[in-house]
Amino acid sequence: MAASGVDVIDLSVGEPDFPTPEHICRAAEAAIRAGKTKYTPAAGIPALRAAVAADYTRRSGLPVTAAQVVVSNGAKHSLHNAFTALINEGDEVIVPAPYWVSYAELIKLCGGRPVILPTRLEDDFKLRPAALRAALTPATRMLLLCSPSNPTGVVYSAEELGALADVALEANLGVVADEIYDQLVFDGRPAVSFATLRPGLAQNTVVVAGVSKTYSMTGWRIGWTICPEPLAKAIGNLQSQETSNPCSISQHAALAALTGPQECVQEMCRAFQRRRDLVAGRLAAMPGVRLPTIGGAFYAFFDISAALARGRNGTTSAQWCEALLEKEHVALVAGSAFGAEGHVRMSFAAAEEKLSSGLDRIGRFVQA
Repeated sequence: MAASGVDVIDLSVGEPDFPTPEHICRAAEAAIRAGKTKYTPAAGIPALRAAVAADYTRRSGLPVTAAQVVVSNGAKHSLHNAFTALINEGDEVIVPAPYWVSYAELIKLCGGRPVILPTRLEDDFKLRPAALRAALTPATRMLLLCSPSNPTGVVYSAEELGALADVALEANLGVVADEIYDQLVFDGRPAVSFATLRPGLAQNTVVVAGVSKTYSMTGWRIGWTICPEPLAKAIGNLQSQETSNPCSISQHAALAALTGPQECVQEMCRAFQRRRDLVAGRLAAMPGVRLPTIGGAFYAFFDISAALARGRNGTTSAQWCEALLEKEHVALVAGSAFGAEGHVRMSFAAAEEKLSSGLDRIGRFVQA
């Protein structure tokens, strides 16, 4: 549609719309000129692994070492490595829904069985300890959590995560904590890392993060795991057979991101908070639209069940999104892709003018 000249407002994309900061780009250019274009250690250059460990230790308060870090080709690759290293055929992994689209498929690829636990809008789409405990079986091996969340933008408090940690410790569950949005948190909320919540919990936890969202480096493909050293060694051995090292130039750029000026992160977070205020306020004022408290990331995940009940623009979230694109030329993502039919995801990683225009169109469509 866009190629044919239609004015399409694309609010479906899950990446920051800001350019990669200039000092990071300069570091990549310098690495090229310095000949940093050869193979590196499979788990990442030592300086970057040390920088990841130092940055996490500084921000979380939990001491970790470079030996606990494996740098991979983006956080998705890091998730795949963790699942491959830990999951055996038939192992169950508890995944709260709504969930990021790749979680269930990555678990299946490793022979595991994703156990999808629906959560409620009334609970801000947060998994409750009683629901987690009730889902446990002899085959349960792992819990997967994402906070701040894609697709909901919801942020768990330390108390909420701690209650889930207690259940995980009682059941001796492994936990994969996807914290890729951990520095995009609003309203002065603390960024809480799951591994820090209870003594001994870090021994059962794999933290996944990266530079994609924090530094607007999605295409550079650098993510990492932080986990106990024996597991990190196993993940590094696995990666050495799968892909060898991540891109050498991207690693030097990521090193500059972590060790250089951080004002760019704060500026981007403030911009996303302003956009959150705009989007949440406008959506909440639309008849029949409901949404949770958006505490971080850059998504609004809102309930359209009232519109679907009328059936004028379809009876499923996918049909509704298709009709919105055809009639109002706005692209969103159907909630069914995230395991939550009756909802849609809107990204607010776009300029405020674009967001305002898109919201005007969505408002017309909702009331049609």
